[in-house]
Amino acid sequence: MVVDSRIPFRRAAALSPVPLGVHAGVWVKDWSPASARFALEGSAAAGFDLVEIPAPAQEGSLSPAGTVTLLDDTGLDAVVSLALDPASDINTTDAATSARGERRLLDAVEFAHAIGAGYVGGVTYSAMTKYDRPATAATRANALAVLERVATVARDADVRLGLEYVNRYESNLLNTAAQTAEFIGELQARGVDNALLHIDTYHANTEELSLADAVHDAGDLLAYLHLSESHRGALGTGSLDWAGLFRALADTGFRGPLTVESFSPAVISAATRDEIGAWRTLWSDPVDLTRSAAAFVREQLTASALLTPID
Repeated sequence: MVVDSRIPFRRAAALSPVPLGVHAGVWVKDWSPASARFALEGSAAAGFDLVEIPAPAQEGSLSPAGTVTLLDDTGLDAVVSLALDPASDINTTDAATSARGERRLLDAVEFAHAIGAGYVGGVTYSAMTKYDRPATAATRANALAVLERVATVARDADVRLGLEYVNRYESNLLNTAAQTAEFIGELQARGVDNALLHIDTYHANTEELSLADAVHDAGDLLAYLHLSESHRGALGTGSLDWAGLFRALADTGFRGPLTVESFSPAVISAATRDEIGAWRTLWSDPVDLTRSAAAFVREQLTASALLTPID
């Protein structure tokens, strides 16, 4: 099966050759009207092309129509993300829990479609949690079945599903690019052609032989990257091999979005802090963080020749 790993965007003609994104969690802890405006206006001012918006789950979140208005006002595009939790896990044989997970995935696809976003990514295949035992053939089969149904709905909405593998402490199902590519291959065997691979450098740094190996293992399925430092602080201040990553992206002709993701207890909610274990405050000012990140990524793009046109 031939899979198109390009993500459709409303403003595709205006995007940078390699679109630069930023996770809304860098800016705000929720998607209230005031928070959404702060995140989108700040992202535009810092020179980003798109914002990754967590699928709103709280009452008081800005409506899809309101989100579209702000996107239009700022000239930004958007993608949508979520992470299933133990109460909405599809990597399970519990029917009620799985149904809640399927509903959350479908709601995220609906939200993406309503705001004109062509991508729903994140931990979409299991809970993002520390499991106390391995996945089983039955739990894996259930995850595949749910994603097959969700992908059918997403295809009709022109939305791609991203599978972001995470480290062993946050999923027992997909921990490497190779595992994720194999899992997507099983979805393809079921006729799914809109499931794509999502690398997060923070997680890949824990599980892969190298970031470059992860890119090559992902191959043509790679559609989206989270750029996150080894300690989830400012880019370029940790131990990641950024030069090797960007060389691999250039070698493989990658042209998908690169989205900055960094979390600080000074910004995120207490619940999110506890979920991801963000115990240390490595930065406090999202304006400084995003501007330095944008400059760092552009330096890497230039040094790697990733911006060189493909013949």
